[in-house]
Amino acid sequence: MSVELIRERWPGKVFTVTIGATPAEGGTRARALTIGGHTSLPFAGDAPSPHRPLVAMEVLDVVPPDWPAHLREPLADVLGRPAEWARKCVEDYGADLVCLRLASPHPDGQDAPPDAAVATVRAVLEAVPVPLVILGCGHADKDNEVWPRVTEATRGERCLIGMAVPENYKTLVVACLADGHNVLAEAPIDINIQKQLNILISEMGLPPDRIVLHPGTASLGYGLEYEYSIMERIRLAGLQGDKMLAQPLAAVIGSEAWKAKEARLAEEAMPAWGTAAERGPAWEAATAAAFLQAGADIVVLLHPAAVAAVRRVVAELAAVPAEA
Repeated sequence: MSVELIRERWPGKVFTVTIGATPAEGGTRARALTIGGHTSLPFAGDAPSPHRPLVAMEVLDVVPPDWPAHLREPLADVLGRPAEWARKCVEDYGADLVCLRLASPHPDGQDAPPDAAVATVRAVLEAVPVPLVILGCGHADKDNEVWPRVTEATRGERCLIGMAVPENYKTLVVACLADGHNVLAEAPIDINIQKQLNILISEMGLPPDRIVLHPGTASLGYGLEYEYSIMERIRLAGLQGDKMLAQPLAAVIGSEAWKAKEARLAEEAMPAWGTAAERGPAWEAATAAAFLQAGADIVVLLHPAAVAAVRRVVAELAAVPAEA
């Protein structure tokens, strides 16, 4: 007796967003990368997604002083040199994207001027051929000084720039409209606030296919299950036809996962937890694997071992070669 499988059909479709621009498109990237376009749930066999998830590596212009040694070690020769760090991420570890975090302008840190941020961005652009995700420092006033300078310096490259948040999004959206970039929009793990932010950004004139959603990130054991449910609900809403929740999703995981004590704690403090050098990357990779199955189109990681593990997960789930 044969059994007919019931295949789900959804009325909606997730927008596609293209990051990066080739010389033919006015940029300098070796190729542009497209995410989204889904017509079903993640990795569903009945409607394969046209674009696989991307694995990005985060590069910081200032390294936090409290990073544990087992996170610093594989990157020790490039820490403090963002351009070399980015090149290592692409050439040695196969990152699809570089996510550059401009932390140095924060007033509580180095309070670096916008010119310094622009110089860093330009150096990273010259060092790697892949598209860029660029994140601000998280301080509203300083980000509003830096963003217009950065978008102007990268005009034509079609970067993904964030975070646009409900309290501070207008300057970034205007700058991205002027210079042709995409916006990474973040809401505090709240689907209603995320939708309202998308509406506000769209009303400023930025098309919904130039918005990527970042509904917050929580690591394994520290709220992952709730964040997973939010991402899943966003994906379902988009598939059901809600165009203000039909954007691709990003998850900046590395910096969040490495806050967990399970990732950071030295071996002598808790021997039963195993080797710290393996535990930290495993915590990061497990968090990323969960978010991929919740619908993440981009996962941003820090440790090379986590990147290798997640690339294997993507290849197996999406049935494409890891190097594609």
